Amino acid sequence: MLDDFNPHAIARKIAKRMRKKRLSLNISQQALSIKSGVSLGSLKRFENSYEISLKHLLQLALALDSLADFQKVFSENDYQSIDDILIMNKTKERERGRNT
Repeated sequence: MLDDFNPHAIARKIAKRMRKKRLSLNISQQALSIKSGVSLGSLKRFENSYEISLKHLLQLALALDSLADFQKVFSENDYQSIDDILIMNKTKERERGRNT
């Protein structure tokens, strides 16, 4: 599905899942705002227009006990077999980007 590669669509899905979780826990926007430390305006903007800072998104995730979901972002690859490890050892990792 093309939406899987569209940042706005991904943000929309995350906002809708967050709202659904908030409602399933019977937490009002005001209560979540207080619990998370995210302003009510930022929370409403996220639920309505899907815009939020990473810091505030993480604060909301923490307040909704969903912070662990972010641990996989930019994580190392999991190895499925010894062959995967051998292949990865042959591949040289870049240590830093070049400034051009």
